Amino acid sequence: MDGPVAFVLGGGGVLGAVQVGMLRALFRAGFRPDVVVGTSIGAVNGALVAADPSEAVTERLVRLWSSPEAAEVYGDSLARQLRRFAARTHLHSPLPLRRLLTSELGENCEFSDLKVPFRCCAASIERAAEHWFDSGPLVDAVLASSAVPGLLPPMEVGGEHFVDGGIVNSIPIGEAVRVGAKQIFILQVGRIERPLVVPKRPWEVAQVAFEIARRHRFARDVASLPEDVRVHVLPTGGGESRDDSPWAYRDMAAAGRRISRAYTASRRYLAANV
Repeated sequence: MDGPVAFVLGGGGVLGAVQVGMLRALFRAGFRPDVVVGTSIGAVNGALVAADPSEAVTERLVRLWSSPEAAEVYGDSLARQLRRFAARTHLHSPLPLRRLLTSELGENCEFSDLKVPFRCCAASIERAAEHWFDSGPLVDAVLASSAVPGLLPPMEVGGEHFVDGGIVNSIPIGEAVRVGAKQIFILQVGRIERPLVVPKRPWEVAQVAFEIARRHRFARDVASLPEDVRVHVLPTGGGESRDDSPWAYRDMAAAGRRISRAYTASRRYLAANV
């Protein structure tokens, strides 16, 4: 199918490592994005892809996901987390993520510096609305898109406060359509592949509620796609039982396995379906 190609990178915290395997499969199959759209961890990965839309970026992302710098993002001790949470609204400092992004993208990088157009989603507190960043300082926008409530503080940009874009649009397929993409590759983290079950523990209630909202929005967007748009939802290759643990967001050790499984599954999917 002719027409602009979009890579859409959804949210999902540490599970976002699977997107690196998917990206490697896409580049090796000969696909290059004309536009990159991301939310939350998808904004982090997506910004690097937009800066270097080639297979080389996957090697960079593999190193990044296994680096001490990545582990530091949620690496505070439990005691420090609890002290911060008691005095503020979040468990972790945003400084490690800012340092990581600044190191990878450059302190003064702007959207206009990227090699392909990039857009990332955040949720505005003041307007209670979905907001799309596509211009201005890049690091601030990515921090806003990935400011997970309770884990990281809201990000102030231009006098407005933003939190994680996954709250309003976790798999932003509709935005890719809006900017003219005709072939869309969805790099999701695997949650939509797994059936939901009735929660049995207190923390599972919030997880299930968020998943219902996430999947409802995605299903609605897919159902309303124009006839001339083709979408491919890339597979992760399966998950692990601890993926749904409330502490899964701190588990960086499984990144290599996730990348490898997603690459193998996505390469097979692309060979058979595209």
